[in-house]
Amino acid sequence: MAQVPTTIFRKYDIRGTVTGDNPQVTPDLAYLVGKGYGTFMKRSFGTDRIFVGQDNRLSSDALKKALMDGIITTGLHVVDIGGVMTPSVYFASAEYGAKGGGVQITGSHLSLEYNGIKMAYGRLALSGDQIQAILQLILADDFDTGAGHIEVDLSIPKRHMDVIASKVKLGPRKLKIAVDAGNGYSGSFMEPVYHKLGIEVVCLYCEPDGTFPNHLPNPEDPETTHDLEKAVVDNKCDVGVGFDGDADRCGLIDDHGHHIAADRLLALLARDMLERHPGAKVVFDAKVSQALFDEIQGHGGIPIMWKSGHSLMKAKMAEEGALLGGEVSGHLFIGEDYYGFDDAGLVSLKALEILSKTDKTVSELFDSIPKLVATPEIIMSAPDEVKFTIIEALQKHFAANYDVNTIDGARVMFGNGWGLVRASNTQPAITMRFEGRTPQQVVDYMQEFDAALGPYPQVGRGPLQDQIAKFSAM
Repeated sequence: MAQVPTTIFRKYDIRGTVTGDNPQVTPDLAYLVGKGYGTFMKRSFGTDRIFVGQDNRLSSDALKKALMDGIITTGLHVVDIGGVMTPSVYFASAEYGAKGGGVQITGSHLSLEYNGIKMAYGRLALSGDQIQAILQLILADDFDTGAGHIEVDLSIPKRHMDVIASKVKLGPRKLKIAVDAGNGYSGSFMEPVYHKLGIEVVCLYCEPDGTFPNHLPNPEDPETTHDLEKAVVDNKCDVGVGFDGDADRCGLIDDHGHHIAADRLLALLARDMLERHPGAKVVFDAKVSQALFDEIQGHGGIPIMWKSGHSLMKAKMAEEGALLGGEVSGHLFIGEDYYGFDDAGLVSLKALEILSKTDKTVSELFDSIPKLVATPEIIMSAPDEVKFTIIEALQKHFAANYDVNTIDGARVMFGNGWGLVRASNTQPAITMRFEGRTPQQVVDYMQEFDAALGPYPQVGRGPLQDQIAKFSAM
């Protein structure tokens, strides 16, 4: 059996290097994952059909072929839907129903030396113990056998686009938007949808290019959105839409060229949805602004905080029957008259539908949502073997004096704001975020957390101390 690098089997997906002396995600590994995934799906869910797609990274085609070859050895029927956005795989699996599954080969927004595998069942995504169970099947060489086969159906992504276009009804306002596809597949698929709906599009980097010659496709990274910001202002666009590499996330740029945080976009979508569904539930992660809580409650909704991670969020939404969900990372989930997975194309259309029915600019729309003073996500190195133990100790430390929400780490409620510390599920790190009404309040909260980390020299506190200095100077 090929060497299996166990650390690449992560909480939400499989992700690792494809280049260098010892690449982690190879065709041999993908073949084994196909056998493990197929076996797990048959035994756990009685699955009989798997839909497989790929992004346009240079390594993705060979990985997809090997993965499909592995799946069919378990006796499953595989449908190759081609080069697609990740939501098209989710759509195919969800549309097929409980006995459907989906796998996308994608490195998303990561740099070129990486690629990965995202796995779905029905309308949900595999995570945590399920991914570890697949790893254990591989390590034990414990696979079902059978004679499956592969068919190609390139009509599915077109049907997906038709369905999401049908979910919106634009108002009378004619919109002009800038789109940055980051040389992923979103440009090929979404630009025609916008045109079909009568939207004028200025398209940046909409030609698929697996070398990503302009910038890595990550709409939540300010370093990658400069061109989109400039295009919005220079072309007098109403809004800018930036997609990540596999289009399960998007970010908005307002008419002044300013980035709109994902939790603020979620607040706008919640307002709109709650007009039609008073009392509906909205699920979000522990990193969101207090303003989102207030907006949901103020418009008659039920806010539910849950653990970060697109797989975990989708499962919680299904459990609660929530009609909307989202994370600060930019994964947003539409459950109203849809399947509840992270489909950035549909999210962008929902935002444009709202804009098309008002005379306000995008910046004016978001000005109506209170904006507090908040830090970005602060990422500090912390070894995997101690990071969760440190979080448990901090939960107890802060609980002695404050209300602490422990759904995902410790979200400590101060008088006029909050601080969050949690262990990253994707890297050896502890992350923090803070929010208050003034910069000085945020500094006070950060300093209290900095002091609490004093007994733990394993944590690299430099990024936190940098933010303390930055906010102190405001």
